[in-house]
Amino acid sequence: MPAHPVVDADEWDAARRALLVQEKELTRARDAMAARRRRMPWTSVEREYAFDGPDGRVTLPDLFDGRRQLIVYRAFLEEGVHGWPDHACRGCSLVADQVAHVAHLHARDTTLVFASRAPQPDIARVKERMGWTMPWFTMLDGFDTDFGVDQWHGTNAFLRDGDRVYRTYFVDNRGDEAMGGTWSYLDITALGRQESWEDSPEAYPQSPPYAWWNWHDTY
Repeated sequence: MPAHPVVDADEWDAARRALLVQEKELTRARDAMAARRRRMPWTSVEREYAFDGPDGRVTLPDLFDGRRQLIVYRAFLEEGVHGWPDHACRGCSLVADQVAHVAHLHARDTTLVFASRAPQPDIARVKERMGWTMPWFTMLDGFDTDFGVDQWHGTNAFLRDGDRVYRTYFVDNRGDEAMGGTWSYLDITALGRQESWEDSPEAYPQSPPYAWWNWHDTY
């Protein structure tokens, strides 16, 4: 290791407190950015899309699984991708390894799914090998092209209002590095974490923080 400053505990604590000021500024800026996302305009999804799942053919509205919000991560698991047929791509696999228990997203009326081009038997095989449990569907048409994920991985957020589906947000490249945790996913959705401290438009669903948190097997 190269030489590095070494100080006593008091000086270390002072340096940490000084850095904490900047860290809190970053946290507040991140909260403000999420608030701006909740005020972004939406765009209506007019085309119908088809996917294969473990139980057969489904549509984009079906992916919501009865919930109001949907997050779709496009993972590269298919012929021609490095690692095929034993693996998804290394980057997408790293993303998949970060995903927290989806029950916490479900508690906020939000569904998370992965989507790839691989047939379902291949997806099931790789999921079992890697220990992944999130829902994972096969794209059958132009979903990836229409939503900016045909050449690179990315995460799209959608909201369902009755029979209407809207695209509300999209993140890719290094933005995907932050995905995986419950909070990072909720922060890109139209409704956010739905907690009372958030700066959200009037009449958005909100509840006190901690009040809705639970063990993932007792929601």
